[in-house]
Amino acid sequence: MKRNGSFIEGPILNPLLRFTFPVLLALLLQAMYGAVDLMVVGQFGQPADVSAVSTGSQVMHTVTALVTGLSMGATVLLGQKLGEGKPEEGGKVLGSAIALFAAVALVLTAAMLWAASPLARLMQAPAEAFAQTVLYVRICSGGAVFIVAYNVLGAMFRGLGDSNTPLLTVTIACATNIAGDLLLVGPCGLGVAGAALATVLAQAVSVALSLLFIKRRGLPFSFSTRDIRFDPRHTGRILRLGVPVALQDVLVSVSFLAIAAIVNGLGVIASAGVGVAEKLCGFIMLVPSSFGQSLSAFVAQNIGAGRKDRAKRAMLYGMGSSLCCGVVLAWLSFFHGSLLAGLFARDAAVIGAAADYLRAYAIDTLLTAILFCFIGYFNGRGNTAFVMVQGIVGAFLVRIPVSLFMSRLEPVSLFQVGLATPCSTVVQIVLFLGCYAGTAVRDWKAELAEIE
Repeated sequence: MKRNGSFIEGPILNPLLRFTFPVLLALLLQAMYGAVDLMVVGQFGQPADVSAVSTGSQVMHTVTALVTGLSMGATVLLGQKLGEGKPEEGGKVLGSAIALFAAVALVLTAAMLWAASPLARLMQAPAEAFAQTVLYVRICSGGAVFIVAYNVLGAMFRGLGDSNTPLLTVTIACATNIAGDLLLVGPCGLGVAGAALATVLAQAVSVALSLLFIKRRGLPFSFSTRDIRFDPRHTGRILRLGVPVALQDVLVSVSFLAIAAIVNGLGVIASAGVGVAEKLCGFIMLVPSSFGQSLSAFVAQNIGAGRKDRAKRAMLYGMGSSLCCGVVLAWLSFFHGSLLAGLFARDAAVIGAAADYLRAYAIDTLLTAILFCFIGYFNGRGNTAFVMVQGIVGAFLVRIPVSLFMSRLEPVSLFQVGLATPCSTVVQIVLFLGCYAGTAVRDWKAELAEIE
């Protein structure tokens, strides 16, 4: 496990890339969870089972986004404490995070078990798949403690500068999920319940492995069960950092659901085409997402150490590296969208609609290389409230209104509807540039004051 100081001295680019690559692979494997469930259920189950898993996994994805956002507070705070050279505070931060998220796990479990049926109704689950959707959500919710525990442990590892351990645990968990799906859904014939049980089992395995690694390797700070308590100072700081990120993630997800509803009104071909395109975009956006998550940990340590210059250079290196990948992905999306869409659809009309929508996303692929690095940088600085504000502005004041406007232009073009996303990203980047200029001025004044 990397020790304190791994990010606050020496080269920047190579350590950043070495840290980002495992994060990218871990995100990719996590994205495969739902895909594997759908693939296996699609092979052994009925259409209603496929619908139930698809709808239920969307609900659980939103829950996971909420927990992931909250855990960012622990990542940033732990990284800052280590950067400040206060490892003795690390145990208290971790203990506060465990106490906080244990309470979150209990509340989530109770809330999701109760709300499974209303949520399935809200998601307009088909009548023939309604009961199975509720069952999937309830079984996964019963394992919410493992969802929460995995994200807390992952946040701790990232805060310590270790992205390899989460990659290893999620790799083994993904393999467990596949084996569980094949056994429980196939020979055991449990269908939707089998897919949900396999997911819970895989998450439990990832948590157990993480705890085992901690026991064998130890931590770069002292920690005991006495540290597991609600320390008002650390718990409040984790919430102040994490709640804005969680709200942004959830509300942005809601905005994309709203766009899906707008597109659904354009007909089944448009709906299917955008659905295929969104699946592809989910994988494409993993690259800038991984750079954003990595920068949060990298910047947090350097801000804690007072190395604001390194934090800024890390952001620029991240933007340049992410943009290099973005150029390739944009080229594929713009010129070979039909080839990509063919991986998920066979109907020529659906493939054409998906390709049309992907051409707009190709533009966003370039822009998000900058946007997500800004998000990672400001999260690492602890400016998560501003990150939340710009996300909400982009989603609800630009993305949804522009999508609605474009959908009413005749003739309707999915390319034009898709332009709402890069339009939103441009506005968000402008907001970040303004905030970055403001922080640069404040940092400069602070440095002058120290000199005087």
